[in-house]
Amino acid sequence: MKNTQSNVEAKKFVAEQAARLVQDGMVAGIGTGSTMAFLIEALARRVREEGLKFVAVPTSFQSRVLCTKLGFTVVDMQDTAILDLAIDGADEVDPHLDLIKGGGASHAREKIVAAMATQFVVVVDESKVVERLGTTFPIPVEVLCSGLAYVDKSLREMAAEPALRMAVAKDGPVVTDNGQLVLDVRFPPPTDLRVADQRMHSIPGVIETGLFFDLATKVLVGGGSPGAPTLRTLTRKA
Repeated sequence: MKNTQSNVEAKKFVAEQAARLVQDGMVAGIGTGSTMAFLIEALARRVREEGLKFVAVPTSFQSRVLCTKLGFTVVDMQDTAILDLAIDGADEVDPHLDLIKGGGASHAREKIVAAMATQFVVVVDESKVVERLGTTFPIPVEVLCSGLAYVDKSLREMAAEPALRMAVAKDGPVVTDNGQLVLDVRFPPPTDLRVADQRMHSIPGVIETGLFFDLATKVLVGGGSPGAPTLRTLTRKA
């Protein structure tokens, strides 16, 4: 069973290490999720204590609100095309540094930010490292509301099992920052997910998938036990 305290400590520790990568004058993409909240807090401490000056490009409304609250200089995604660095979490990471993202339903924006960045650094706790993508987490697929039925049908024809993501603290489905819906999709093993990703992108109504291939520069993995966090770095092989 996962130790919740250890998991939180690992997230906080790895986020603090990632915050050290942001340097004066950088334009940095800031991702979404619980680990990114720790990253933003760590960056705020550096701003206060070291006078760090950088420009934040958040991937979601949630991250933008927190960055703005803490006094960061914030630029919207649509107003920049190149980033020095992007830092984000992931729901799964495989040995090739390919990812599943989208637990926070921001994967379409997160993929744009990752693609814009010269360096894309992913921070996770050790529970997110898997041998094969799709092992523990479904693939989020953002879908145009008007295309929901057609996309669902098309995915089932690919032998996938899509499920409309439902909200927890409100009635009805999750609505993304783009005003669209999310299908959580599972494929039976041994489906080639690269091929499946290409096919999903060809379905009218699909906005973006949560499969991130060949984008991460390196992955920082937090682990250890309560009071003794550890860090390991995974880098992409040439």
